[in-house]
Amino acid sequence: MIEQLKQWVFSDATRLRRFMNVWPPFLFAGIYIQELSDDFSRCKVKLRAWPATRNVNGSQFGGNLFAMTDPVYPLMLLGIFGKQYFVWDKEATIEFIKPAYQAAYFECHLLPEKIAQIKAACNDGDKHFPVLENHIVDANGQVIAKVKRTLYIRLKPEYRRQD
Repeated sequence: MIEQLKQWVFSDATRLRRFMNVWPPFLFAGIYIQELSDDFSRCKVKLRAWPATRNVNGSQFGGNLFAMTDPVYPLMLLGIFGKQYFVWDKEATIEFIKPAYQAAYFECHLLPEKIAQIKAACNDGDKHFPVLENHIVDANGQVIAKVKRTLYIRLKPEYRRQD
C-alpha cells in the first residue's frame, strides 16, 4: 500500500509538490514548495514569515530554516532516478550567516552533468555519497545561511548486477 502511494506521488512533479505542501512537517512549519520542475531537476522552497515561524528574537527560527532544506535533494533525486535507488540524507550542516526577518527561500538545481555523475557512481551497485552545497536567501537575495548536505545513494539490491 505505501509503495503504491509512493509510486503514485512520485509519478508527477506537481502531485509531489502538492503532497509535500500538505505534509504536516512542512505545513505546520510554514514551509511551502513553490516550484518543482516536471523533470524534478529544479525546486524552489519558501519559508513563510509569520508568528509561528519566529524565534524569541523575532527572526526566523533556525530549525525551520534547516527543515526547509531537509527532504528537497532526496525527493528530487527519487523523482529523477525512480524506485530503483535508495536516496537518503546521510549528514547535513547549516551555517547561519545573518538573521532572517522576512520570508526565506531555498532554490536547488541539479544539472544534467551532476545527475549523470551521481548515476554513474552508483551503476555498479556501490554506495555513493555526493555532497551538495547551497544557500538560503531572503526576499532581497541576501544569504541567510549556507547548507551542506551529504546524501546516501545506492541501487536497491534487486537492481544490482549479480556477478
